[in-house]
Amino acid sequence: MFAPYGYSKLSLSFITEGKVNKMPKIIISGCNGRMGQTIVRLCADKKDITIVAGFDKNPQKLSYFPVYADPMEYIGEADVIIDFSSPLSLDVLLNYCTRRSIPCVLCTTGYSNEQLVQISHTSESVPVFKSGNMSLGINLLTSLIKKAATVLGEDFDVEVIEKHHRMKLDAPSGTALMLADAAASALPYKADYIYDRQSVRQSRAKNEIGISSVRGGTIVGEHEVIFAGTDEVIEFKHTAYSRDVFANGAISAAKFLATVKEPRIYDMNDVLADVLGKL
Repeated sequence: MFAPYGYSKLSLSFITEGKVNKMPKIIISGCNGRMGQTIVRLCADKKDITIVAGFDKNPQKLSYFPVYADPMEYIGEADVIIDFSSPLSLDVLLNYCTRRSIPCVLCTTGYSNEQLVQISHTSESVPVFKSGNMSLGINLLTSLIKKAATVLGEDFDVEVIEKHHRMKLDAPSGTALMLADAAASALPYKADYIYDRQSVRQSRAKNEIGISSVRGGTIVGEHEVIFAGTDEVIEFKHTAYSRDVFANGAISAAKFLATVKEPRIYDMNDVLADVLGKL
C-alpha cells in the first residue's frame, strides 16, 4: 500500500519453482561513499547476495571485502557491479565490464551526452541497468506522469521542482530529467526544457517544461511535478526520507541483472516485470 507523497516500504524478493538460485557475487563501485556504505550495511543483513570486492578512489578497506582504486586489479569472480561513484569513473568502469563480461547497474547521474553514447555502446556487449532513480516509488510516479500528460495534453503547463542536499553536484537531478522526459514523451508537442527564467523577461511559452533545482541541508530527495491549467492545478510529489530507498532498489536491480544474458539496457520496469512474473 502506498502512503501519501510517494513514501512507501516494499520488499522485492525472487521466487523460484523448486530451484535454488546461485547467490550473486557483487562488486560495489564507489563503495566508500555514502550510497556505497548504505549498500554494504543493507547487504550485511541479506543471505541471498554477497559483496566480493569494492572499487573506490580512496581504497581504504572499511569492511570485510578488498577495495581497489584501479578496477583492473581485481581478477576474482563477480556476477554484477553496482556503481554509485561519479561520472568521472565511467570510462574505466565500462572498460572493466566489457573486458570481463560483467553486467553493471549504473546508479550514478550527471552523465554527458558523450557518456550516454558510451553506455549505449557498452550495452551491446554486456547487460547494463540504468535508471535516473532507483526508487520503486519514483518509477511508479514516472508512469503516472506519462499518463497525466497524455490526458491533460496541451491544456496544462508542466513544471518540475527537485530538492536535494547541499552536497549534490549535478543539477537538475537525473530524476528530474527522467520525470520531465516522461511528460515530454506523451505531450502533443516537442517540449523545450527551461532551467533559468532569470535571464529572459518574457511570458512562458506553451511548449516549455520548467525544471527548478533546490540545494540545501540534508534533504535526501524530493521531486514534484506540477500540471497547471486554467483555474486548477494537479500536483504529483515523491519524498525520500532515507537513502535506503535507493540502495534497496539498486540491490534488487543487481539480483535481476545477474540472471540475464542478453546484452542491452535494462531499467526498473524490467525488474518489476521479472518479479511480478514469478509471483
